[in-house]
Parts: sequence; structure tokens; C-alpha cells
Amino acid sequence: MTRLVLVGAGHAHAQVLLDWVRQPVAGVELVLVTPTVLAPYSGMVPGWLAGTYRFDEICIDFAALAAAAGARLQPGELQAIDPDTRRITLASGEVLAYDLLSLNIGSTLQPPTDLGVPLLPLRPLGQLRSAWEACVSSHSPSHTETGSRVSPNTPLRLLAVGGGAAGFECVLAVRARLLALGRPVQATLLSRGKALLPSLAPGAVRAAQRALAKAGVQLRLGTALTPAIASEHDLLLWATGAVAHAWQRDAQRRGSLAVSADGFIRVDAQLRSVSHPQVFAVGDCAAWAQPLPKAGVFAVRMGPVLAAQLRLALDAASSAAPYLPQQQFLVLLATGDGAAIASRGSLSVSGRWVWCWKDHIDRGFLQRFRLPA
Repeated sequence: MTRLVLVGAGHAHAQVLLDWVRQPVAGVELVLVTPTVLAPYSGMVPGWLAGTYRFDEICIDFAALAAAAGARLQPGELQAIDPDTRRITLASGEVLAYDLLSLNIGSTLQPPTDLGVPLLPLRPLGQLRSAWEACVSSHSPSHTETGSRVSPNTPLRLLAVGGGAAGFECVLAVRARLLALGRPVQATLLSRGKALLPSLAPGAVRAAQRALAKAGVQLRLGTALTPAIASEHDLLLWATGAVAHAWQRDAQRRGSLAVSADGFIRVDAQLRSVSHPQVFAVGDCAAWAQPLPKAGVFAVRMGPVLAAQLRLALDAASSAAPYLPQQQFLVLLATGDGAAIASRGSLSVSGRWVWCWKDHIDRGFLQRFRLPA
């Protein structure tokens, strides 16, 4: 029996499992490896941080998907791969052999550890829930009243680091949530880059600047974080550029698997490793000859292509189209006040109706993976 191992509960693997539910492949053992079975949809994370959604509302239930697809669920996190012998090692030390391997593990962040200020990294998403819930509890007015000498009327000094979409959305979302709990907030968005949201349409950037100004968020561009700046704040949100996982950056742990200079797995138009055709990689963990932005929209578009390519590799399909990255894509950013900004190419719009549109799109995407009882 051929063993296909899916590592990671990402958007693309959700579509592979759903494809398997509809049409399983005979003679194939399907295994899903993931440390968590509730996987948050990245597009709805800012809404959850703001308190608009419950956590279960923004998640894909991979346990249910795996069961419906007849896949074996293997709890665990990938620590190393030997692509020459086709084996992976999990954090538990367990070794798992594969015939085909697909990686949809996203990316991570490398925040500093010595700033002396509570810090909340916004990736990996699988670890964000407990960290954010603890953060909300520790900074709520009731906790301040009973567990600290700080007055509950003293504003919490919030600093978000990163001038991209994640930093912009999350500083507004976290501010909104703390304000809703009754905690005053003084917020700052810091970036060493000289432009806010540099890949977006000029109109979208202007709308984002207006949203920050309306919320009283100070914008500091062209400024690197220093210990002195950090010490002036009570909570840091870390939302800088995506980083490959530690095993990808370690030559001993990734073996002879081809990676880019920063550790992302190099793949071709069939989503296969350029060095090991038995390995597929999609989403943020992968790298193309022409670099793509680390955005969830690409992983979503890769899902159907990956499902078809895996079937072809299993001799279960006669053909499969290559992955062709979209040249332009829609970006929808929540502003934490019931409105949102849309940007595509040189076009942009903003307003409360854009939030309704975004909410409709996001809920519709998740509904595809809610299986009937």
C-alpha cells in the first residue's frame, strides 16, 4: 500500500482532504500529521483577536476532515526529514516513513527574547490561541485591579512591530478588544521600513493611514525596534516578515532537500521539490523561482492544484494542471471598527460594506469544510 503523508493543517491540505472525501484513492494510506486539529483561517484571525468571532468560528476542524477522508490522524510536529530514505522525524522522536510527502506547515517568526517586555508573536497560528487568551486575561481591568499596583485607568502602552498587513490589522484588532474590555490603550505601529503596506494600492495605503489616525495609533516608520523603545511599552505584538521553520534552516535536519537561501523549500510548477519529486510543498513554507508574497491567498489557490498533482503522482489521474501564481490578488484588511479596506492592483475601496463583503467571503470559505453530521 502506498503511504501519502500530509504534514501540516494548512489551507491547501484542507482542500486535499475534502477532495479525498469526495473521491478517495484505492490502495493509498493517507496520514495527516499536525500538532493541533483546530486550524485557524488566517484571514479571520484579526476578527478573532478583536472579539468579533469565537475561536471555533474561524477554524477548520481537521479531525473531522481526516475522519471523513479515512485518513489516520497522527498528532505531532515535524522536526527533521531525510528525503533520501523518505522518512520524517516528529518532535516525539517517532519516525514515520512515506512514499509521498506533502508539506503545508506555514511559516514562523523570530522575535527577540531579551527585551524584558511581554511579547506576543502572531505566528505560528497554532500557538496563538493560548498566548492571546492569557494576554487578554492579564491585561483586563479586573486582573489589573486585583493582581497589580497599576490602576485599571492607566492606559496600556501597546506596540506592534511590522508595517505589513499583519501588523496593521492586529494593532487595530488588539486595541479594539482591550478597549471593549474597558482597558484604555495607547497604541503605536512601528516599522523599520519607510512605507506602510508597501505592496498595496496607494488608495488603500491612504485609507489605512486614516484608520490608524482615527484610532489614535501612532505610526513610526523607518525606525528599528531597540530595547529602549521596547521598555516604553507594556505589550509588544510581533508581526515582522515570515521565517522558515527551524528544521528547514538546519542543514542537518532537512538533509539534502533543496531550499532557498532563507530555508524555504524550493518547488516547481507542479508544487514538487526541485530535488526530491516525492516531496510536495505549498503555502508559506515553499519557495518559487520568482518569489511570491507570504499570503494565505496563494495557499488557498494552490489547494486544488496540489490535490490534482498528488492524484497524478499516485497514478490516479491522467493529467493535472501546473500551478500558475495569480499576478494580482485581492487583499482585504479589517480596521477593527466594523470596516475594512480592499486592494487589488491599483484599485482600492474601503468602508463598512467592505467588512460585510470580507466577512461573507471568509465565512463562505470555511463553510466548504463544515461537513454534514
